[in-house]
Amino acid sequence: MNIAIVDVGANLRAFHRMDEAWIGSIDIACKKARTASFFDMPTGTLGKLSQPGGALYNIEDSNGRLISFPGGLPITNDQGTVIRAIGVTGASVEDDHAEASAGLDAAIGIQNSMPANS
Repeated sequence: MNIAIVDVGANLRAFHRMDEAWIGSIDIACKKARTASFFDMPTGTLGKLSQPGGALYNIEDSNGRLISFPGGLPITNDQGTVIRAIGVTGASVEDDHAEASAGLDAAIGIQNSMPANS
């Protein structure tokens, strides 16, 4: 698996490549995170909207090429504002989405365990 975290400006803040993960997936993980950050929605949702006849058809050709299949999720604060995004790739799109969701849950757990003044 390749895992990318970007900030609200879609700038790469953290990245991890597991042993033997495909090198070609590095770019995909980063683009999934950037796509989720750019549009404040999961990449799988964007994929559904970008199908032929959809409201966002061909959007994946914008912004230096987007990824419009599952594995990218926005990360929000407790007010619902997107503050980061995660992109995960290296398995099936269903597994990528599940791993991104697990990463999101872990990030929320860490954030909730921090003192209020951190």
